[in-house]
Amino acid sequence: MRGKRIGTGASLVAGALAVCGLAFAPTAAAVAPGTATVNADCGSWGGGEASLTATQSGTSATVTISTSAVTAPVALGQDSLVSELTLVKAGGGTTVFKGTKNPAMAVGDALRVGPLTGTVASGDSLEAYGGTLKVTAFGFITITCKATGPQAPGPFVFD
Repeated sequence: MRGKRIGTGASLVAGALAVCGLAFAPTAAAVAPGTATVNADCGSWGGGEASLTATQSGTSATVTISTSAVTAPVALGQDSLVSELTLVKAGGGTTVFKGTKNPAMAVGDALRVGPLTGTVASGDSLEAYGGTLKVTAFGFITITCKATGPQAPGPFVFD
């Protein structure tokens, strides 16, 4: 009988700790929309539609960018690009997302960078139009892209 009480007591304690853990766990914030598209001009490197995907966890946010309009001119190793995305804040100012994350790319592969990380505040509304994406390879080849119009379906709004 004593073994059953210890087992039951341990189960109750474990259950109570799990409930407390859920109650005090940080909640994942949401960004809307999660994905947006924008048309971009990357100068002599090309241009066209790009997809931006945003996520948020508290004040930390990430943006991943992919486009088949700009392709790798040479084979690129994983995490070999230095990228900086500047988004325009509604009401003025900018927010910068930086990182060195990218998949390995063969010659001609679509450009993909991110997740790039940045800091956001609740209520921030960020737009690619008016901002830039700078991607540097090998420390000296820089591609700069600028949106030619507002992103669709609209700016990223962070919780």
